[in-house]
Amino acid sequence: MEAVEPPVPDPPDAGWRGEWVAAAVAAVLFAASAVIGTALNDGDRLRLQSPPLLASWAPHVGPGTVPALLLAGLGVLYGPALARRLPWRWLLAASWAGSTGWLLTLAWIDGWHRGVVNNLETKHEYLRSVGEVNAMPGWGHFLEGFVDRIPIDAVDNWPAHVAGHPPGATLTFALLDRIGLHGGIWASLFCVVWAATIPAAVLLTVRLLSGERLARRAAPFLVLAPAAVWLGVSADAYFAAVAAWAVALLALAGRGARRGPGWRWRGAALGSGVLFGLLCYLSYGLTLMALVGVAVLALTRTWRPLPYVLLGVAAWVAVFTAGGFWWYEGYQVLVDRYFAGAGGQRPYGYFVWANLAAQVLTVGLATAAALWQWGPRLAGALRELAPGRPVVRGYRALVVLSGSALGALLVADLSGMSKAETERIWLPFVMWLLPLTALLPPRRARWWLVAQVVMALLVNHLYRTTW
Repeated sequence: MEAVEPPVPDPPDAGWRGEWVAAAVAAVLFAASAVIGTALNDGDRLRLQSPPLLASWAPHVGPGTVPALLLAGLGVLYGPALARRLPWRWLLAASWAGSTGWLLTLAWIDGWHRGVVNNLETKHEYLRSVGEVNAMPGWGHFLEGFVDRIPIDAVDNWPAHVAGHPPGATLTFALLDRIGLHGGIWASLFCVVWAATIPAAVLLTVRLLSGERLARRAAPFLVLAPAAVWLGVSADAYFAAVAAWAVALLALAGRGARRGPGWRWRGAALGSGVLFGLLCYLSYGLTLMALVGVAVLALTRTWRPLPYVLLGVAAWVAVFTAGGFWWYEGYQVLVDRYFAGAGGQRPYGYFVWANLAAQVLTVGLATAAALWQWGPRLAGALRELAPGRPVVRGYRALVVLSGSALGALLVADLSGMSKAETERIWLPFVMWLLPLTALLPPRRARWWLVAQVVMALLVNHLYRTTW
């Protein structure tokens, strides 16, 4: 792919002291959420062992410890230089390879079976229902009766994750099973392979909207993100990858549409719509990724891809509705189940801010520091979106792009439908906050990259994460 923009100036440096203050505030926020959460958890009120996380405090080492340490060291020493110098296509390939290694070595710290193979075979997971789904006369039978088994008091109700998502999530793993990829190992590898493509999708988007230089700066932070602790291995990693590529294809379509007629941008827009539509049937809450999509179209100054996007979404709506599943009905019944279970017990007043505190461990202190560079520039970047202004480029576009993901995350938080487990559930939003690390001045970026890998290693060695 050819370069898409002339050189753009670096963002002004808001100062290192502010970065350290922002990182310190983030650390204190998480510590406060842990202390207050523990105090509130009398009688297991929060239904968590180590608030605000769905995890247990269990310091340990494992077979993945040494490989993870080696990979972290190599990434810190050579990652920034490789990100600057590799040809673009090789950088994308390297981001996938590096991300795959980081995800698997971190998961391997918990052991091959517990960390990788068995993660998707617990009693709450989709694989517990795959055999039953594929034994039905057809998937139409599954769709027709899906909503009836969502309520918590229903006879033979669905496991938590199956009931908590539209049927597209379960059908993904049923399809893997049907084509011969049986069991937890294939499901886990499927999620890891998808998740490892997220850095490439985000890098492509940042390059298209903000320029190659900022994309290259963000690359090491995307590959070595602490979020990898929850990306490997969870179904939400697959959801995050679908979301990332939906946005990337939309950015490609938006840039292409501005150049004039052509089938490529239309195909990219249709592909984006297909992925956005699939996303709606993987997770109810990820319809909020539409906010990021709107930001992309606003940044490219064109709405021409929108009809093709809507066409792609409509195809999924037609298929699932014709099969017997009505999305809104499923969501309404899920709300009732959520508040009849742990969601109704967990206090909104705690989780509305503790959810945000939990993200400190997924985005890392480097992203918290980058928010110091992002905040003062947001108002100016939004003003650049006014009609009649030139296309927004450079760091201002990155400020808007990541700001839209943060906005989606805040809406999800305020909804009250995400109390705990957000370190995993919000991965599709979090991955779009990580590029803000490109705003960190290069002379300090390596030290912040060290902070990121230390965060990931500490979390994976100190906690037993579950989902």
